[in-house]
This record gives sequence, C-alpha cells and structure tokens, in this order.
Amino acid sequence: MTSRWTRFLTIGLLGFLLQVGALATLTSRLGWTWLPSTIVAVELAVVHNFVWHARWTWRDRPGSWPARFVRFQLGNGAASIAGNAMLMALFAGLAGLPAVPANILSVATMSVVNFLTADRWVFPRRRHPEKTGEIAKNAEPKNCFLFALSALRGFFPRGTRPAAIVCAVQGRPFIAVMSRGNSEERARMMRALGAEVILVEQAQGSTPGMVSGDDLLLVEKRTTEIARLRDAFRIDQFVRLGNSRAHELHTGPEIYDACAGSLTGFCDFAGTGGSFAGLSKAFKARNPAIKAYMVEPAGAAVLQGERASRPNHRIQGGGYAMAELGLLKDVEIDGFLTVSDEEAIDAARRLAREEGIFAGFSSGANVAAALKLLRGPQQGGTIAVLICDSGLKYLSTDLWL
Repeated sequence: MTSRWTRFLTIGLLGFLLQVGALATLTSRLGWTWLPSTIVAVELAVVHNFVWHARWTWRDRPGSWPARFVRFQLGNGAASIAGNAMLMALFAGLAGLPAVPANILSVATMSVVNFLTADRWVFPRRRHPEKTGEIAKNAEPKNCFLFALSALRGFFPRGTRPAAIVCAVQGRPFIAVMSRGNSEERARMMRALGAEVILVEQAQGSTPGMVSGDDLLLVEKRTTEIARLRDAFRIDQFVRLGNSRAHELHTGPEIYDACAGSLTGFCDFAGTGGSFAGLSKAFKARNPAIKAYMVEPAGAAVLQGERASRPNHRIQGGGYAMAELGLLKDVEIDGFLTVSDEEAIDAARRLAREEGIFAGFSSGANVAAALKLLRGPQQGGTIAVLICDSGLKYLSTDLWL
C-alpha cells in the first residue's frame, strides 16, 4: 500500500502541476473566473491521472478501460470537481485567498479522498471466487471444478493436487483434463485423489511423452466444451491473477527473506508466466537491482521473438511456444536464457545425485539456466530458482531411464 500511495502522490503531483498551470492560464491570461477555470483545470488533471494510474499505480489490477474511466470520472473527477469547487468557494470566495494558493489547499484536502476512492472502487482488487459467490454458485451437485492439466508448468503439485484435495474435502466434483502426452503418473495421481480424468489425444505429429503447443490447443478446446456442457468453474492458471499474486505475496517474500539481502537474480522456466510475474514484482519491489530472467527451451524460444523450430521438445511442464502470456503483461524481463533438452535432463539428474532433490524436467531447466548465469553475467551472485515438481511423476519417461 505504501508504494502504491507513493505512485499515487507522484502522479497526483504531475496532475496537480498540470491543473495549476491550466488554472493560472485560464484566470490570468484568458480572464476566466475561478469557478469555470477550476472545473476545466480539474478535468484536464483527471484525464491525465487516470491514464497513468491505470498504466502504473494500479497496473496489477487489470479491467475494462471504459468502465474504469467512467468510475474514475464519477468517483475522482466528480468528487474532485465538487470538492474543489466547494473548497475554492471557501478559500477563494469567503477567505479571499488568490486562486492558486486556494487551489493548493483544496487539492491537498482532496488527495486522501481521491486515493481511497480509486483504490476501493475505480481499480478494485479482484476478490476470491468464494467471496464473490462465483464458487458458491458452482458448488451445486450438478456442477464441478475444472482444471486443464497440460496447460500448466510445474503447477501439478502446487495447483492441481491442492485443488483436487480441496474438492474432495468439500465434496465437490473435480475434473482434470490433460493430454495423453503427459506422463502416466499424473493421471494416476489425480484418479487416486478422486478426480475424473479426461485424456485428450495428441495432435498429429506430436511425440508421446511430450506435450506440444498443438496438444495444448486441443486440450483447451476440449476444456472449453466441458466447462460449457457441465457448467463447471474453471481453474485457469493462464488468466486467473491468483496465480501470480500467490507468488508475489508469499513465494517471493519468503525467498527474499531467506536470502538475507544476498539475492541478485532469479530465473524461471516459461509456462503460464504466473510464478515469473509474481516473483519479479516481489523481488523488484524490495530491490529493483535484482535481475529477472525468463527461461525457454532451445528451439521454442518464442517469448524472445524466435520462431518455434522445435516445439516438440522434451521439457515437460512449459515451453508451449505461446508468443503471448497474459500474466506477463507489463512485467519487467531483464533477459532470456535457452536450455536444451540434454541440459535440463542432466541438471535434473545432478540434482538427485548430488543434492538429493528428486525433481522433474522444468526444475532441471531452471537449475541449468541458473548455472549459466553464475558462469556468466551473475558470476559471484545468488540466483533463486523454483523446484517446480517431483521426479516421481516422470518415472515412466526417459528422464529416469
């Protein structure tokens, strides 16, 4: 809240200077009286402030620009105009102060009101579905929770399994939709937790044991159909902001505190972009010098502008050759790294052999990328990575053959 208040004051100061300049011009050069001059000057500042608040102060709270602009006009614009007009009548009309000093006092008085209005109403925090009633509505016996499994990088243990457990405890049906390109262990674990597993055939030309971008599109199509036919609440980590917020509010601060100020950078394998977005915001809010590196598979580094020449790579859990990830919008990326199948597999095996950490493909990709950074631009630094999942889900793949 403190940093948001600081950004609000910064934008407000710029808007205030614009407002004062417009007011001085209208009253001094054009001879307008203080009332119409104040209204026009405030409206100019309102438009300026809205654009910058939407793009900077509350950029982590996306929404409809037209709807938010209307609310901003009503809440901040109308309130500012009415409040400033009344205060100007008091300061300039009754007290006899000159227009500019009177306006300064008016703006200072209205700042707190404007901030609270913007934070609570214009750019509201997205509420949890249970609080909004979205989940409660879908909790009827005929409804269910829906999770597109192959759409996620490393969210199997941190997303699907907890969701399945919660649904089991609350008595809510749970469906896991996944590509046949995923390992058998994933489907078995979901069934063990009581989930209904729907397997989607892979696209023509896809390699068994590897989920490609085309496979993901087929899963997405099938998931959309199921959500409509069965009136399901979809847990979609690609679009739900709770994905990145969890890492911004919890994972990131925990890692930063554990490093005791020594953290110089982090790297993360591209899947939904949620963990990268959340960690980047958390780290840079505490130390802007911390570098954020995105990791992609060699031959499928589309986020850095390359053509996907090898979308059927072997690194499960991400690298789906999706050129745009919604959760990465307005998120700072300091650099990109590519990791080959062999590098990811070797790092995963070394983790098990040398550190006793039994992890999967994407975890190996993260560690391989971190080693590259420590041998290069981050030599002597401290790099944070996520160990995304367990190697137990890959016993049927060539990772552990």
